[in-house]
Amino acid sequence: MSSTQKLLDLLINLDAGSGRLVKHFSFPGRPGIYGTWPDWATPQVVDAFKTKGIEKPWQHQTQAATSIHHGTHTVIATGTGSGKSLCAWLPVLTALENSNDANKRARLKDWARPTTALYLAPTKALAADQAHKLTELCPDLTGIRLGTADGDTPRETKEWVRANANLILTNPDYLHHVMLPGNQRWARFLGGLKYLIVDEMHYWRGITGSHISLVLRRLLRLCRLYGANPTVIFLSATVAHPAETAAALIGVTEADVHTVAEDTSRIAAKELILWQPGYAIAENETEPRRVSATAEAAKLTAHLVGADARVLTFVRSRAAAESVSAHSREQISAYYPHLIGSVAAYRGGYLPEERRELETALRTGQLRSLVTTNALELGIDISGLDVTLTVGWPGTRASLWQQIGRAGRGETAGLSVLVAADNPLDNYVMAHPEIIFEPVEAATINPTNQYILTPHICAAAAEHPLTEDDVAVFGLPSTKLFSELEQAGYLRLRPTGWYWNVALHAAPHTLTELRGEDTEVQVVEAETGRVIGTVSVAQADAAVHPGAVYVHQGQTFQIIEYVPAVVGGGVRPATVALAKRITTQFRTVAGSQTSVQILDADNFSEGVTVWTAPSGKVTWKHGRTRVSEQVTDFDTLRLPKLEYVGNQKLSMPSRVLETQSTWFELADEVATELGIELKDLPGALHACEHAMIAILPILATCDRWDLGGLSTILHEQTFAPTVFVHDAFAGGAGFVHYGFHHGVTWAQRTLDLVAGCPCESGCPGCVQSPKCGNKNNPLDKGGALKLLKFLVRNAPGK
Repeated sequence: MSSTQKLLDLLINLDAGSGRLVKHFSFPGRPGIYGTWPDWATPQVVDAFKTKGIEKPWQHQTQAATSIHHGTHTVIATGTGSGKSLCAWLPVLTALENSNDANKRARLKDWARPTTALYLAPTKALAADQAHKLTELCPDLTGIRLGTADGDTPRETKEWVRANANLILTNPDYLHHVMLPGNQRWARFLGGLKYLIVDEMHYWRGITGSHISLVLRRLLRLCRLYGANPTVIFLSATVAHPAETAAALIGVTEADVHTVAEDTSRIAAKELILWQPGYAIAENETEPRRVSATAEAAKLTAHLVGADARVLTFVRSRAAAESVSAHSREQISAYYPHLIGSVAAYRGGYLPEERRELETALRTGQLRSLVTTNALELGIDISGLDVTLTVGWPGTRASLWQQIGRAGRGETAGLSVLVAADNPLDNYVMAHPEIIFEPVEAATINPTNQYILTPHICAAAAEHPLTEDDVAVFGLPSTKLFSELEQAGYLRLRPTGWYWNVALHAAPHTLTELRGEDTEVQVVEAETGRVIGTVSVAQADAAVHPGAVYVHQGQTFQIIEYVPAVVGGGVRPATVALAKRITTQFRTVAGSQTSVQILDADNFSEGVTVWTAPSGKVTWKHGRTRVSEQVTDFDTLRLPKLEYVGNQKLSMPSRVLETQSTWFELADEVATELGIELKDLPGALHACEHAMIAILPILATCDRWDLGGLSTILHEQTFAPTVFVHDAFAGGAGFVHYGFHHGVTWAQRTLDLVAGCPCESGCPGCVQSPKCGNKNNPLDKGGALKLLKFLVRNAPGK
C-alpha cells in the first residue's frame, strides 16, 4: 500500500516547478469520542455490529439512534465516514428483530402487518453497496428479510420482495413508478412501515429535490391511510440547514426534526491538492492554450496508479468517463505495462451486472482505478482508497467534500486532488481557494412550483382520492388547484373526493420525470449507427443543429440531421442527431436570439419582489418571466486562428420557458457617472451578465447550465438598462431567488472573478461564455468591472 507522503512527492515531481500545483492543504486527524450501546438495542443486533469490529458506537451514533428509537424524525449531518449508517440501522434492525419475536406481538394486527422499513438511495450503486454491507452484517438475525427492488432487479425477485421483505432498499424512481401506483399490492409493507431512511439528503436539491419531496409526501400520505406513521431518518455529510431541508422534504415544521450534527468519530488525516493544468500549443495552432482538465487527469491517474495507489477519478459526464479511462490506459500501457487492465470506466448505461463487477473489482484490488461519474460519489465505502481526483469543479462544495471523503477512511490517511477546468468558476476557485472551506450550499427546493406539483397531484389522486385533508400534505392554501385540475379534465370530483380521470389515455405517473426532462441527445454516426457522443438538451440546438461541426475525442463530424419536434404548441427536443465523419479545419459557432417578458410587470404586489438601493440608482427585482430563445444562424470559422469564413441562417423553432428571474434595472445616469460610454454599455452589461451566471453556482446549489440570462440597454418593459438571470427550468428552481437575497455576496464574488483574471479584454476564464447566443459579442471587461463595483455598493442582502 502506498504512503500518502510518497504520493505527495510524486505530484511535486510531476509539477516540477511549473505552477500546476497551485495549493496544498493538510488536515490533521483527530481521536474519536465513544458512546455506549443503548439499553433498548436488541443484543443480537449489537452482537452483529461487534462481529464487524465495532466494539462501541461513537457518541453521536448513540444520540442519533436513541432519537430515532423514540420516534422523532432525525437528520444525521455528520462528516463523511462518521458511521451515519449505524445511526439508522441500529434502531431499524432492532425494531425488525423485535417484530419477529412472537412474544412481543401483543395485538392481532401485529401478526397481519409486522414492522417494515424502507431505505431510499439516490443511485443504484449506493443501494447495492448498502445491501452488500447489510447482508454481511445480518447473517444471524432471523428477523431480517432483506430485499432490493429497482429497475435492475429480476421480476421474480421483485415479487418475493413485495410479498415477504420487511426491509426494502430501493430508489425514489421505483417508489414513484411502481410502489405508489400499485400501493394496494404493497399494503402489507406500507401498513407496517415504521422507519423511512432517506440517504444522501443533500443530493435532493433544485428541480429533482422538489420532485422527491412530493414523492415522499405521497408515500407518507399512503402510509397514514394504511395506519402507519413512519419515523423518517435523513443521512447527509454535506448539507446546510439540515433540519430546515429535512422538514421541507416531508412537509413538516423544522421543530418536528431533531438534528445530530456534532461529529464525534475518529478522523484520519487528509491532504488536498489544487491542480491547474498548464499551457501547450495544440496541433495546427500557434497560440498556447491551457491543457484540458480531462487530459491532465488521465496523466495523473496513470502516474498515481503506477505508484501503486488505488484511485477514484470523478468526472462530470459519461463521455468524459470513457475518454479519461481510455487515455489513462494509453499512459499506463506506455509507462507501466505490468498494470495494463487496472483502470476502467464506471458510468450510467452499463448493465447492472457490469456495474456490480466493477464495484467488486475495485473493492478487492483487482482494479486499481475507476474513472466515474458521481455514481460512486455518494456514500459507497470502498476501503483502502488512497486518492480521489475531481476533474473540474463538481458543481457544489457539498459534492466536492463527498468526493474527497472517499479517500482515506478510518485510520488511513487520504489524498485528494481537484483538477481545474478552464472556465470562470474553476479559475475563481483556484484564485480563491478559501471558498472551498465555506459552509456547504443550501439544498434549495420548491415543491409548490406548479409545474412540478401538478403531475404529483394527479398521481396522488390516482393512488387514493384527494380530500381537503390533503391540502396541508402538498403545502397548498386551499383546494383551488384540485378544482382547476378537475376543470381541465384531469380529475373527477365525487362525494368522497377528487379522483384521477381514468378515461384519459396517459398514466398519471408518466406525466413527469423525477430527475428532470430527458437530458441528452445522442449523436449517431449515420453510416454505422454507432453512438459517438451525447449532448445535453440545453445545448443541443446550438451544438448539433444541421451543418454543425461536432468534435468528439479529436475526430470531426458534420451534423446532417437534427429536427426538434413541435408537440402541442411546445418544442420537444429531438433525441438523435445524425452525423457523418469528415476531415475539416472548420468549426461552427451558433447564434441565437433571446427575449424576456416580465409576467407580473403590471401588478408587482402579486408576484414581483422589489429592492431599490438607497441611492435610487438601481432596482433589483425577482419574479415570473417568459423567456423565448431561438437558434437563428451559425458562423463557420477556420482553424487555427478561428478566422471568419461565412454565416448561414437556420430555421429552428423557438423555445418558450416560463420561469423565475432576478434582474436589476439601472437609472439612466449610472453609466455616465461610472465613466462607461454609451457605445460600451452593451458590452459592459453583457460581460456582467456572463460573469454573474458563471459565479452563482458558488452560492446556490446549481450548475452554469441550470441558468440563463439576457442583457439589454433598453428593455421594452423596464425602459432602462437591464440584466436578467433566470432559472433554466419551467416554473423556476429557486437558484436566482437565492441570488436575489444574497445580491451583495453575488456581486462581490463576481467582481473578484473578473478583477482576478489576468486577461486584458475578457476570456473564457472570466466573461466569455460557452453558451452565449451572441457569440460573446460585444463584451467590455473594463466596463463590467466598473459596473460590478457599483453593484457591490448597491445590492440586496448582506
